[in-house]
Amino acid sequence: MGGSSPVETNPTQVQRPIIPQRTQEIMPDSTTKPKVLVADDERVIADTLAMILNQSGFEARAVYSGERALELAATLKPDMLISDVIMADLNGIDAAIRIRALLPQIKILLFSGQAATADLLEKARDRGYEFEILAKPVHPQDLLTKLRS
Repeated sequence: MGGSSPVETNPTQVQRPIIPQRTQEIMPDSTTKPKVLVADDERVIADTLAMILNQSGFEARAVYSGERALELAATLKPDMLISDVIMADLNGIDAAIRIRALLPQIKILLFSGQAATADLLEKARDRGYEFEILAKPVHPQDLLTKLRS
């Protein structure tokens, strides 16, 4: 008797599976988060930026050197690179140039709190590379705005 009631509401039950099917059709698009590679030799900064990005709808990974960013970019194939400019092994501009060669469509944002950055950017411009740069400390909202534009 209670069994006949669910049978009578079968049209409702038939409609409910349609909603999950639509959700499943949409989900692959909505779960395809932009991949962001964050490179900074200051681990706290790299980890914090990656955490903020992950909480804001991106799939972010943090690395702590320009060399590691270059290595991971080849396999991760990120949509975006956010990199500090001044790093010990491979500076962010040279890493960005080499990553751009691998991934021509990648969006690149550089940030720095050091005056030496201007000279490095000028050298990159002379070689035909133009990068957007944000001053450290980067406010998370400014970063998100730049990434979404």
